[in-house]
Amino acid sequence: MTVPSHEPEGVDPRPLHARIAADLRDEIMSGDLAAGAKLPSTAQLKDRFDASNATIQKAVQLLKDEGLAIGRAGAAVTVRENRQRTVRPAESLTPAAAGAAYPWLVEAAEGPSVARSSLLAVEEVHVVGDVAAALGLPEGGSAVRRRQLISIDGEPAELVSSYYPVDIARGTALAEARRIRGGTPTLLAELGFPPRRSVDRISARVATQEQYTALRLPGDLPVLRTLRTVYADDERAIEATVMVKAGHLYELRYEFAPEA
Repeated sequence: MTVPSHEPEGVDPRPLHARIAADLRDEIMSGDLAAGAKLPSTAQLKDRFDASNATIQKAVQLLKDEGLAIGRAGAAVTVRENRQRTVRPAESLTPAAAGAAYPWLVEAAEGPSVARSSLLAVEEVHVVGDVAAALGLPEGGSAVRRRQLISIDGEPAELVSSYYPVDIARGTALAEARRIRGGTPTLLAELGFPPRRSVDRISARVATQEQYTALRLPGDLPVLRTLRTVYADDERAIEATVMVKAGHLYELRYEFAPEA
């Protein structure tokens, strides 16, 4: 038996300030409100949304908490520079030159920003679910996991967990709790498993408790979860990486060319 809903169809049940913030957030993320531009005044927003001063202030505060807008009481609120970063996933497979920063960290930082990777843990773990399937391992099979937190300008940006089959990783730098010179693509190639192809599966999800805390998320906004499987010769899966980032701060850019 279906219990009838008390909410009329087509009605957004969220509080008005959350709905206002959602509309403004979309305009910021799509560029309708450009970086450095002033948000509409409180008076303009009151007229547009038929809302009170207090409701408008709550909506704007949400955007400030999310890092999309900046400003102080009594002054104009503007769209934050670098409000949304564009990440090109292909960069993560590019080996680094000797002594150079990882290309994907440079890509993540953009411009004058500084990106850093903090190694959280390296350990052998049992894998299940989509990670086990990606590596072609049985449920509960073992893999070496390297967990990192990527920060940009001191703020947490991405939680990364990379998994490697134990027969590849055990006894190598992949299993050691230290930075890998040149990055894992370089090391995998040196070990005889050069990355040839990668497949990304991307989904938007509600953050787990760990993700919410590690990324210092401001509210119930979704995260982008990417499960990347990297293949070597003979289509052997040599790495499965789960990357989680705040959905409102990043977009992923993929480029395709038609086959000849």
